[in-house]
Amino acid sequence: MITNVRVSFQTEDALLQKLMDEAEKKCLQNLKNFEGRTVLIEGGGYEKIWLETQPMGGEMYAKRNMTAAVNNQLLFMEYAREDGRIPGSIAMIDGRITPQFNKFQGFCFPAPALNVYYLMGKDPDYLDLLYGTLERFDDYLWRVRDSDGDGCLESWCKYDTGEDHALRYGDAPDWWTEETAPEGFQVVPMASIDVMSFSYSARDVLARISRIQGKPEREMAWRLKAERVREKISTYLWNEERGACLDRDKYHNVMPVMIHNSLRAMYWGSLTQTQADRFVREHLLNPGEFWTKMPLPSVAVNDPLFRNVTTNDWSGQAEALTYQRAIRALENYGYDHLIPQLGRKLWEAIGEDCVFVQQYDPFTMKPSKVSLEGEQDAYGPAMLSVMEYVSRCYGVHVEGEKVYWGACEGAPCCYEQEWGDYLYKIENDGKNFAIFVNGKQIRQAEVGKKTVTDLRGKGLETREMKSTYMRMTR
Repeated sequence: MITNVRVSFQTEDALLQKLMDEAEKKCLQNLKNFEGRTVLIEGGGYEKIWLETQPMGGEMYAKRNMTAAVNNQLLFMEYAREDGRIPGSIAMIDGRITPQFNKFQGFCFPAPALNVYYLMGKDPDYLDLLYGTLERFDDYLWRVRDSDGDGCLESWCKYDTGEDHALRYGDAPDWWTEETAPEGFQVVPMASIDVMSFSYSARDVLARISRIQGKPEREMAWRLKAERVREKISTYLWNEERGACLDRDKYHNVMPVMIHNSLRAMYWGSLTQTQADRFVREHLLNPGEFWTKMPLPSVAVNDPLFRNVTTNDWSGQAEALTYQRAIRALENYGYDHLIPQLGRKLWEAIGEDCVFVQQYDPFTMKPSKVSLEGEQDAYGPAMLSVMEYVSRCYGVHVEGEKVYWGACEGAPCCYEQEWGDYLYKIENDGKNFAIFVNGKQIRQAEVGKKTVTDLRGKGLETREMKSTYMRMTR
């Protein structure tokens, strides 16, 4: 397994340098020992690894610690139940690894887990384990989570989709331990864009694994199964009139609250390009809905169910976890140019204090520093987002067998990524950039572009990344 990984970043932007240095340092606090295995917990008061954050977070942290990155995938696979269900969280209780099955807690797992296969050096046993885990989990979803047989998978509690305290769930329970649908509640079982996207994402990655393993017939079968999920989303959950995905309650009524979850669906790739374009154009970039002073509130700020609650609550404030997911969501649909804008908003909101918290006021950008557990800091999704947006804007990101080089406008900076036998380096003087692989310059051009190469630095494509530069000062 590749273990020699390292990131170095220097910039003349004093605030950005401080943010990166503090995020690097505080992330070390979230490295924990789970029965002799190093993992990266969520942090900020959340001492577990959660399915909605930590496979994704581990994959991002692979730039700095491959062992933790791999363990953050393996533990969820190794502790899956025989019936296929993957634990929603894994805790250390009385010195023992304890899988917890009382919620799904999101599913930011298939794509990051597959990328870790490449990042770690292509272990075939790991790939086999991932294939079997996803196949059994997809089977579990369709065997258990379509309780009314309408062909749409359901959320049974608030924590299934990680929307803690969300008003749209009504009186739904926070968690649910039974394998039969809850009864007697106002909304759940809820036909869910999130849970449908869990299946789409699993099937998409199963198709990709089949291609890697040289099994084209199996690849085609999974691709067709994935498309059937997307078709159901399009006919049942996509609201053509409003240009967004809207869940349905247990009576099959459309739930009208304008939630950000279409952006989540973009993370999982379950929307069509046309649908993503409409959601981005009509809602995501709408200053009266989601493109607020601090963009990406959980609920559109003009919706009757929006609440600007400062403690952990998915009824309103912008979440660091949403910023973390937005990167892959936007890249999946060609909106790379929005990433620098979001990154700079997050960096500015955190500011000189370098306190990394869960939520931010969408109108003032003020961090909500007090959580339900008390004063909060070192929240993993906030720190990883800071570092990941830097990698996309001014640095290097390895995805599969491609290297993505970010060269946005900004203060002069230099980013290095050591990766096994390769040393990737990008120098940016604010107007022009130069790319180096193992000391050899392979490209020089004006800033404002994202360059995509193979691992050796051979050019493949260029993407637009231009946006208005804001020097971050307080």
